[in-house]
Amino acid sequence: MKSKSISALLTTVALTISSGAAFAEDVKIGVPSWTGAQAIAHLLGAVVESKIGGTVEYVPGNNATIFQAMDQGKGDIDVHPDVWLPNQESFTKKYVDGAGTVTLSANSYAGNQGYCVSKQFAAEYNITDIADLGRPEVAAAMDSDGNGKGEMWIGAPGWASANVNQVKLRDYGLYDAGIEAVRAAEAVKNARVLDSIKKGEGYAFYCYKPHAIWGMADVVMLTEPKYDPAKYKMIQPKADADWYKKSYVASKDALKQIQIGWATSLESQSPAIVEFFKNFQLTADDVSAMAYAVSVEKKDPAAVARAWMEANKSTVDGWLGL
Repeated sequence: MKSKSISALLTTVALTISSGAAFAEDVKIGVPSWTGAQAIAHLLGAVVESKIGGTVEYVPGNNATIFQAMDQGKGDIDVHPDVWLPNQESFTKKYVDGAGTVTLSANSYAGNQGYCVSKQFAAEYNITDIADLGRPEVAAAMDSDGNGKGEMWIGAPGWASANVNQVKLRDYGLYDAGIEAVRAAEAVKNARVLDSIKKGEGYAFYCYKPHAIWGMADVVMLTEPKYDPAKYKMIQPKADADWYKKSYVASKDALKQIQIGWATSLESQSPAIVEFFKNFQLTADDVSAMAYAVSVEKKDPAAVARAWMEANKSTVDGWLGL
């Protein structure tokens, strides 16, 4: 089956290139706000343009907008470059499982969420597990304002994950152990991480991979109790005003499955592009590195994508069956 798929891709690509612009395939790629998705979107587009000879348009949008456009199949937006599951499960259940108007790639990379400290802080206080943050000397080392509580960043205001973290710290017993949760913009957290390392101070924060932080600083993710559905009962504020009291989260988040999705209608309109999408595969480290280049080094996502292609020629050729 794989050889047939590759043969079909090569045949379609050859016909597309030899037949000229009149038969060139085109695609409109949605571009969400986070830097990892921006980098992936431009990587997809760069391959389509330089290797398949197609035309690409990038369309900014949030998850709801991109999925709705793919569902309509009118070509307003054909692709979502970074579908996080189960985070975006409400959309995939509606459009992939239900309507069948959106297709997900079989290839995915893993998203990992947890809590981090700097390697420097971890080594000094022998911190390896989330429970270690509740030791008196560790909590005291994280108290930067002298109020007797060690600060720990749990996410930005409005983040659903910050709500989860707020519950988790309670159910891990960290509030009772002298830790206080802090919500602030992610840029504030990034600056605080770097400042704490520079000053040799203690600091802990919600972290995830892929993310630029892995290129910004030497940090380590702490261990947590293994994911257990029975210990992961999260209710978000939109579902119940009494969400905090009714929620119970005392285990690690399940690994996220992250892949690309496209309008099912694209399969008949641009078959060579879809064959490439089916073979497309990245790792969390790939995305973290590109996100770092975009968000920290302030490089243009298109330039980052082209540089990645140049450094990973064999991988790109593999996606195209070459």
